[in-house]
Amino acid sequence: MDPIYIDYLNAFDIEALDLTNDEILAAIETSLAAQGRGQTVIEPRVHLEPDASFHGHFNVLRGYVAPLGLAGVKVVGDYVDNYKLGYPSEFGVLNLFDPRTGVPKAILDATVITDMRTGAVTALGARHLARKGSKVLGHIGARGTAYWNVRLLDHLFDFDEIRVHSRRPESRDAFGAKLETDLGKKIIVVDNWRDCVEGADIVVEASRLSQPEPLLKTEWIKKGAFVVPYGTMSAVELSLTDIMAKLVVDDWGQCKTGKFGSLRAHVETGRLSEETLHAELGQVVAGLKPGRESEDETILLWHRGLSLSDIALGHALLSKARSAGIGQRLRFA
Repeated sequence: MDPIYIDYLNAFDIEALDLTNDEILAAIETSLAAQGRGQTVIEPRVHLEPDASFHGHFNVLRGYVAPLGLAGVKVVGDYVDNYKLGYPSEFGVLNLFDPRTGVPKAILDATVITDMRTGAVTALGARHLARKGSKVLGHIGARGTAYWNVRLLDHLFDFDEIRVHSRRPESRDAFGAKLETDLGKKIIVVDNWRDCVEGADIVVEASRLSQPEPLLKTEWIKKGAFVVPYGTMSAVELSLTDIMAKLVVDDWGQCKTGKFGSLRAHVETGRLSEETLHAELGQVVAGLKPGRESEDETILLWHRGLSLSDIALGHALLSKARSAGIGQRLRFA
């Protein structure tokens, strides 16, 4: 048997590669379009909760992207108290394989990959589902994915006003300061949900709740807004889906099962079902289902996280790493 090597990219390698906004968006758009055309396989994520007292769990995401010739499995921990240790809330590892033989191809630090691909799905959802002239963003939450939500959304829309809120003052202040530095514009840091959300053209809810609590009120949502709730624990009212002209998800197979997710109660009560679902985002990106069709449509996107996005971004990073001579090759067998 010929020697088998795997490519390894750690967090420092990924930082050095410094993917541009457009490189990130292009990679994720490719995977979404492949999903829409039926060129992928997605296994619904599974969870491992070692002990409820640890206030966290592991997500295991699995998928196959035919155009990229890769299968992948990502394991990511999601621990809400990690900030007390100076850690991000999520640590992840992405494993990529040859789908024809099962031969392992690569191992990548998936912590930043998770953040970047989540922000890219939010931004690409907005590209197709938000009003083109959206100028006010209201963002709840300041975890790792939050930064990439705001950065990539602003890359597409160049907002006049960006409002952010998070439960802890030190968290939201630091988040606002980093965004001001990186985006070169004023960020409005607010101390409550209403001032952040009310009247915004695009609303992203990425809160970190320990249990469901309807903190985002439906009455605050502006007609014609684009709303993206994706907290692990729901922070929205049941009535939120009642005002929506279109309900879109990243993958219905994942969204209709499992114990976590911002719209879990909406699925359980039938408010979000195969009958009320407009489309998966991949179908919209591939041009198989319409996105926004009028200025006054209020539209919701719920994304739980796609293994396909991790695989696509991993592929993009590996391609750039080979060209730049970054990373390591490890002997496997």
